Amino acid sequence: MSMIEARDVARSFGPAPALRGASLSVAPGEILAVTGPAGAGKSTLLRCLAGICAPDHGEVYFDGRRLDTLPEPARTLLRRTAFGFVYRSAHLVPELTVADNVALPLLLNRVRRAQAYAAAATWLRRLGLNGLGGRRAGELCGEPAQRTAIARALAVRPRVLFADEPAGSLDLLVGIARAEGVAMLLVTDDGRAAGYADRRVAMSDGRVHAQTEARAGSGAATIGA
Repeated sequence: MSMIEARDVARSFGPAPALRGASLSVAPGEILAVTGPAGAGKSTLLRCLAGICAPDHGEVYFDGRRLDTLPEPARTLLRRTAFGFVYRSAHLVPELTVADNVALPLLLNRVRRAQAYAAAATWLRRLGLNGLGGRRAGELCGEPAQRTAIARALAVRPRVLFADEPAGSLDLLVGIARAEGVAMLLVTDDGRAAGYADRRVAMSDGRVHAQTEARAGSGAATIGA
């Protein structure tokens, strides 16, 4: 059974088609890399799978249930509780501390404050960010900022991680995803980054084409609890 799946998904922006009948599935605990050139439709497919935008045609499923027909509040709830997101830019709230940023999604989910900040401290430790919890996120750049974004994505204990061209710490991200048994969709045009995946598919012109069956050789670290 697939954890997340797209079936013949099409999506256009005005007259320009971004997806032309794309299909793929990610199994529970699988790391899938979606590769292809800029404009291939990779990020649009990720957004449809994550319920950020609805396809014009086709179907999207999460854990065996139709996702694309859910009302927006239900899809928003899934994005807050079952999905984690990591992007090229960290997208941190600069005025908040590092710990605040990691605890924020838990607080939005009405987790008790003490529990949310205890979880944030645990994830900051696992990501090698001990001692940075009290610093303002706006003071961070590069690897520490990216690791903070990863900690924030993982703090809700997601079932699916969506990584759209992550800029760094991919070994840590993949290592933790494996340790936690989280399914992960990795969008990248970097062949080396795709090498961390269990399986790869290639996209072009809004369609999913060739796939490789095996993990080509992963440098992903094993992250302890």
